[in-house]
Amino acid sequence: MSPATPTVSAARTARLVGDVARARPAYRALADALRLAVADGRIAVGTRLPSERDLTHHLGLSRTTVTRAYDVLREAGYLASRQGSGSVATLPSGTHPRGTGGLFPADVAANVVDLTCAATRAPSGIVEAYERAVEQLPAYLTGAGYLTFGVPELREAIAQRYRDRGLPTSADDVLVTSGAVAGLGVVARALLRPGDRVVVEDPTYPNTLDGLRALGARLRAIPVDPDGWDVEESARTIGSASARAAVLIPDFHNPTGALMADEQRAALAHRLRAAGTTPVIDETVAEIDLEGGRSPLPFAAHSVDAISVGSSSKSHWGGLRTGWIRAPRGALRALVESRVTSDLGAPVLEQLVLVELLRQAPALTAERRSDLVAARNALTAALREDLPELRFRVPRGGLSLWCELPDGVGSTALTAAAEAEGLLVASGPRFAVDGGLDRWIRIPHVLPPETMTEAVARLARAAHRVRSGRASTGERGRRHTAGARRPLVA
Repeated sequence: MSPATPTVSAARTARLVGDVARARPAYRALADALRLAVADGRIAVGTRLPSERDLTHHLGLSRTTVTRAYDVLREAGYLASRQGSGSVATLPSGTHPRGTGGLFPADVAANVVDLTCAATRAPSGIVEAYERAVEQLPAYLTGAGYLTFGVPELREAIAQRYRDRGLPTSADDVLVTSGAVAGLGVVARALLRPGDRVVVEDPTYPNTLDGLRALGARLRAIPVDPDGWDVEESARTIGSASARAAVLIPDFHNPTGALMADEQRAALAHRLRAAGTTPVIDETVAEIDLEGGRSPLPFAAHSVDAISVGSSSKSHWGGLRTGWIRAPRGALRALVESRVTSDLGAPVLEQLVLVELLRQAPALTAERRSDLVAARNALTAALREDLPELRFRVPRGGLSLWCELPDGVGSTALTAAAEAEGLLVASGPRFAVDGGLDRWIRIPHVLPPETMTEAVARLARAAHRVRSGRASTGERGRRHTAGARRPLVA
């Protein structure tokens, strides 16, 4: 086995496993604890586990117990052992390379780093959360399963989180959806008619733009600079737009990462109210605070008319496909009528899983925050080393850097060249309302530090190819052009 193979110490393994000495049979409890640690990523796939002898010493168990536990894991496909190489964590059905995970993973080769998706792996403890949720599931099996408003326990947990953030909310103000994209669609269909004007930020989340255009909305843009909003310019645009709604991302804005201050929220809320424009607030990234400190109040605390859309996809896991809408009192009926034209409710099991996860951590866990900060640090260090002419600011939170490219390097050409280097990344124009932004590129920091460093190395090679005029405009470029139109997960 290569010396570079990651290892987990017997001491850390013992901490992850906990006290299994009193369980009967102890070997089965140990095997189950190790299986969960591998399944939810606390012990990464490919990591060499401690020897049976070392783990025996740290757990205070017999050698036979540890040996039998390892045997169970091998039989279940969670451990692979080779003579002289030790035992390595695996998954029964294999695993996709950590660099993949875009919306269309079948398009991504095994050696490609995919940074079109600003989302992370499932959190530690999710397997146990599913197990506890399954125990709760029978209580819901006697009904039809169409919980259009959502599981009551989840609606209350979401309302409690809003109260904790300083916004009085009851479960009756919450509608559970199948993710934030679905939630924004519900709100847009309820509010808009073809031809209505909608204020949006520039740059902003691409799927929002696509969804609004599909409904026939006419878009008016307000600028978001790398350091945030020009409130005076935004207020002027809002005042002249005669818009039905304004879709804003005030919390760790995607893609810039900017965080809107309370006084800015209050000023924009006042202008929107005067213009008769309904604020629709995308809070998908609101919980991704990587540095801590005092947080602004939710936008709806400044605007009684605001409709907030949230999601568990960034704070917990995208695979849950669970989000929510928080609406002003009495406004849910119109949203439910809009919702049932496309779906009748989110999956019950995943809602119960999210209840369990919210009980453990309503926002980022310390482990997840540490992982994201380490990835961000690796990304910024690599950019300063390999692409020092590229300009960016490090925001307090969020999942990506919004980077300005140097003269002579456009992001459309750069992303095409990067694909030839085995790196998928989203170009600036993908986030633009009316074109432009070719001097910008979004780089998520959601993969392990070593992968982020490798991604920058590939990006630097691509930038060199663009500068030297050696970037291919052939088949690889045509593949990228088609890929640039695909929706982005985040």
